[in-house]
Amino acid sequence: MIRDITIGQYYPAASKVHVLDPRVKIICTFLYLFSLFTFQNLMGYALAALFLAACVRLAKVPFRYIVRGLKPILVLLMITALFNLFLTPGGEILFTFWRLKVTDQGLRTAVYMTVRLIFLIMGASLMTLTTTPNALTDGLEKMLSPLNHIKVPVHEISMIMSIALRFIPILLEETDKIMKAQTARGADLESGNIIQKAKAMVPILVPLFVSAFRRANDLAMAMEARCYRGGEGRTKMKPLIYGRKDYIAYLVTVAYTAIAFWAGRYLPFHIWIF
Repeated sequence: MIRDITIGQYYPAASKVHVLDPRVKIICTFLYLFSLFTFQNLMGYALAALFLAACVRLAKVPFRYIVRGLKPILVLLMITALFNLFLTPGGEILFTFWRLKVTDQGLRTAVYMTVRLIFLIMGASLMTLTTTPNALTDGLEKMLSPLNHIKVPVHEISMIMSIALRFIPILLEETDKIMKAQTARGADLESGNIIQKAKAMVPILVPLFVSAFRRANDLAMAMEARCYRGGEGRTKMKPLIYGRKDYIAYLVTVAYTAIAFWAGRYLPFHIWIF
């Protein structure tokens, strides 16, 4: 389960998506995620699925690798679907389960919210899988650079986000090692009720926090030893410059967003809704 978390990890590949400017991938990802919250019928989600599938194919990232990242949130997806299914007011009653009523509006909302969360996780995962933490830092810093005029520490904020992303796979690997070590010593991490499983996690969390703080302290000492003093006056080894492929990516994403927004909201509702 620990190795199934893909957000924050980088998948190296020679693809057209990997070579795009990080600013393009960040902005296009936000446009895609924004579009998911505007749909009111199935046509919008169908277009979102086609667009995401095309991006995954261009990125040359194995589809099963991205789908694997959904395993850690299966419980969240189930809870979201059940809450929307039984607690959405209004609509025609389809059937009654104990004291809970399932309506067509609740069923529709549960399906839409589940699909929306799946596409959201997959879209965000695709961005991090095709962009290195250093590239994300440079892209965020470049995008937020106008805020420097009002004394916002843009470089420091971008650096914090980059370090956080870089620490995700490291901490996941550390957690996996600790769990295997505790299992080898006879620890039972699978059986028992929720309370017993929570108690069994204590021998894992304590050394994990110790390791995380130790790594953070080592990183801080290394940055101080190299005389790191923030972003003022710093230059880039690889300056970000837009190319033809970046403008094409912008054009395609904006066109998708406009078409999906129109189709997901203004096409005849009764045609695409179940």
